[in-house]
Amino acid sequence: MSFYVYLSGEIHTDWREEIQQGADAAGLDIVFTAPVTDHGASDAAGDHLGKPADGFWRDHQSSKVNAIRTRTMIEQADLVVVRFGEQYKQWNAAFDAGYCAALAKPYITLHSEDIVHPLKEVDAQAQAWCTTTDQVVETLRYVLKA
Repeated sequence: MSFYVYLSGEIHTDWREEIQQGADAAGLDIVFTAPVTDHGASDAAGDHLGKPADGFWRDHQSSKVNAIRTRTMIEQADLVVVRFGEQYKQWNAAFDAGYCAALAKPYITLHSEDIVHPLKEVDAQAQAWCTTTDQVVETLRYVLKA
């Protein structure tokens, strides 16, 4: 039986690959899914519907198309890992964590200690808070092999 894990959040570092490699090395039967991590492609997700003249409506249109993927994969996941990076404010990641909480879908947050305070409500609903990808892999190992 495969365990499905959706990797949400920050797209500018290789944290997803680190978790996938760690899970593979640990022999974990996990199918990983993720949002579109190509920033330009994500921003253009709705362009095939017609390019609005205003940037706000382009973002609005593309966010709705992206939401089809995001919501479907979160709903299908057994667990979600939500990564908050250092460089950008990931409002989409916070939204994904809130969606998980509303669905009673287990999720793990992954972020540094210096943003504990702004994420206190998000972390309060998480089943675990990790600061490293190794901690995420160890949590997955425990869940699947304990």
